[in-house]
Amino acid sequence: MFKNIPKTELLYKKNKPIDHLSISDGILLMADEQKKAAIEVRKASKSIEFAINKIYDHLMLNTKGRLVYVGAGTSGRVGVQDGVELFPTFNWPKDRLEYIIAGGNKAILNAVENAEDDILQAEEVTSKKFINSQDVVIGLAASGNTPFTCKVLEEAYKKGALTITISNNPKGNILKFGQAQIILDTKEEVISGSTRLKAGTAQKICLNIISSMVMIKMGRVQNGIMSHMVPTNEKLRHRKLRINKQL
Repeated sequence: MFKNIPKTELLYKKNKPIDHLSISDGILLMADEQKKAAIEVRKASKSIEFAINKIYDHLMLNTKGRLVYVGAGTSGRVGVQDGVELFPTFNWPKDRLEYIIAGGNKAILNAVENAEDDILQAEEVTSKKFINSQDVVIGLAASGNTPFTCKVLEEAYKKGALTITISNNPKGNILKFGQAQIILDTKEEVISGSTRLKAGTAQKICLNIISSMVMIKMGRVQNGIMSHMVPTNEKLRHRKLRINKQL
């Protein structure tokens, strides 16, 4: 009846349904499944490395270019999580960061009805954010088919931006709009379709690696230390003093 269902939406059949397990067995099952997220990231290491080098070259050539994170739901929030840490950790300029989230900023804290299907909003916000050829646009979609995210990536691609696509579905439509394509094939979730679990974890690991390695290539880490960190509270001011002594 239902055709071409993404693997991320399929029913988990490798064990009893999680709601039929004891709490202790459910914990172990979920922990074991989360391990698989890291394994899938490791399998994608070559495509991740390709993306890192493309991003680095593009941002070094375009010194006003932005890192733009795009997504809906969990994927959008994972992108925000990664991006907001770049200023305090690496002193990456705030004006070189941008987020395009289905449903807008309010969708960070709340689900916005039908937002991920709104391709008109995708076109409008891409134009409003002045996405251009200097930018790097990173789009994430667990299903790989989110209409909003696909449309933003399509528009960014047309505008000449460097597009990086991350999909947990090997056949995701988003991949055709990526100049660098990363597949994190995390398959079924223990709660069917709940991609905030293993798929979201894999996306988070992947973005951690990409942004960290790009910043390392830019010289914003020295001897494994956050040499460019910005101290924004008392704890971090003490940390900065220790870092300065170590350097």
